[in-house]
Amino acid sequence: MGAELRAIRARIRSVTSTAKITRAQELIASSRIPKARQRLESARPYAAEITRVASILISHGTHMDHALLNRRPDTSRVAVLLMSSDRGFCGGFNNNALRQGDALAGLLREQGKEPVFYLSGRKAVDFYRFRHRKTEREWTGLSGHPTYDVAAEIGQTLVEAFDMPTRDGGVGEVHVVFTEFVSMLTQQTRVRRILPLEVEEREIGDDAEGSGSVPPPPYEFEPTPGDVLDRLLRQYVRGRIWSMLLETSAAEHAARRQAMTSATDNAHELIGHLTRRANSARQDEITNELNEIVSGADALSRSNAEE
Repeated sequence: MGAELRAIRARIRSVTSTAKITRAQELIASSRIPKARQRLESARPYAAEITRVASILISHGTHMDHALLNRRPDTSRVAVLLMSSDRGFCGGFNNNALRQGDALAGLLREQGKEPVFYLSGRKAVDFYRFRHRKTEREWTGLSGHPTYDVAAEIGQTLVEAFDMPTRDGGVGEVHVVFTEFVSMLTQQTRVRRILPLEVEEREIGDDAEGSGSVPPPPYEFEPTPGDVLDRLLRQYVRGRIWSMLLETSAAEHAARRQAMTSATDNAHELIGHLTRRANSARQDEITNELNEIVSGADALSRSNAEE
């Protein structure tokens, strides 16, 4: 067997082994997507309801006295929470988030602000460590299956940084870079500012038919609207972080499935191309062997004739 044919067959075995791995990763990601989407859909009603309640409280005029709703001109430090995955094999998923984080940092610096980074996901942590970039806090091991406890910890950390005095390293804004699950084939990297809070208010007084407005219903708050707002807004931040983690997790699984499907298809296409090359090389070898046999037979016939 010729050296070229041996090399081609070795390449075929290697690509076949790779195709098995990518196919397995594709199946694993496919099996995890339904659960990730279910968790995301289950969390959306809670996020919508807490936004509605916060909007009601804000409409009662209590927001002007709450720190989480007020800008802090006394500091130029801005916290950026960057959400990535813990594992690879998901195409441009992490690169898109990292590029968006760098773009956001550049924009903040142009505005005279100093970005400080909080990282979620091993890929972002490795990226920043390799480039010797300073980070404030890091969370890993949660991208595939995030938990509310970690979301609450992240939210509490960011709220404390926002509440912290400037001399102690407090921040004046908090932005989050995450990936939104749009569909199985589409994932969009987003940037949202969560502190100071901009609650998505709606027309509370709109009637069911949308034909006009009616006065908002009266509410009674215990112990006081300010106390209720304080607890609610902190819960609101944790809920937003939780929702973004779930979005990023579902988007990660979808991106991995899409990338592994493409990789498997490319591997099978390459195997077909290499197989055709191997067949061609083998045919050339057979042709050469036949030519050598015919040439040997002719030489033997001429030798016998001369004798």
